[in-house]
Amino acid sequence: MSESSEPLLPSARSAPTVPYASYLRVYEPLVAFAEPERTHWAAYARRGVTPTAQDELRKSLADLVRVPVVGVPAHESADAFTAEVDGVLLVCPWRTRLRGWLALEELVASFPLPVLDAALPPGTRRRAAEEYERWRERNPDARPWIRTGVWQIPLRWFVLVADEEREYVPGERLRYRTPMVQARRRLARALRTLRDAEGYGMLAEGLVEVGSWLEEFHPRSMVELDYGGLLHALPADRLAADRSAGDLAAGIAALRAGDREGASEVYGELAERWRAVRERLFAN
Repeated sequence: MSESSEPLLPSARSAPTVPYASYLRVYEPLVAFAEPERTHWAAYARRGVTPTAQDELRKSLADLVRVPVVGVPAHESADAFTAEVDGVLLVCPWRTRLRGWLALEELVASFPLPVLDAALPPGTRRRAAEEYERWRERNPDARPWIRTGVWQIPLRWFVLVADEEREYVPGERLRYRTPMVQARRRLARALRTLRDAEGYGMLAEGLVEVGSWLEEFHPRSMVELDYGGLLHALPADRLAADRSAGDLAAGIAALRAGDREGASEVYGELAERWRAVRERLFAN
């Protein structure tokens, strides 16, 4: 890693802080990492460090609460999420600083200047952009292992997973995990169907972008779709009944079979369901 910080200590945990966000993560096998990072993650796993999304949020906020405001953490995280599948260690680096720069770009594109200026002064944004530009020159191939959806789960993410991969533990987690090869296969098949249909251009474009991102990772990786903080924002009965991945798959199957009306009904209901969740972002 080009930059590092002290790894998170399990004893640093305290009361939970809930971000109403979902996550799409890629866990790569150790062989996908070059040295010295491969040795770092191997040692990290041997220490038995098992941070959670809450730990990542807490440490990120601690890095950001500074005077003057920095906007993006000053150092890259040396922490990661890990998993073992069939005896193979898989690693999902946090890359909090990189994700902070990318999030700042999205923020600038999404909010009017008066709102941005109140949250982050122009000088702070300018310095962050300049730092990111210099960093990209040194790390042209860098990409995040984690994508975030605020007050939503982008519908294109559900294409990557299947209903039978759904894991729901009330009050603890709602996630899907699937092998990379399966995620890529589902995406490619759905994209062929959507490109041949009318009215699904935005979903198809989103899948192209996600597919390009997935191609950057090792074929033996694992893809995880995690409802994250939305688990604490939505009613338990709704979460228990939620089958968004299965619903989207059914809609695409209907489209493939030529049932455009059935596909439109399924997709419309699914889009409206998640639109209602996303609109809570703007509620008082």
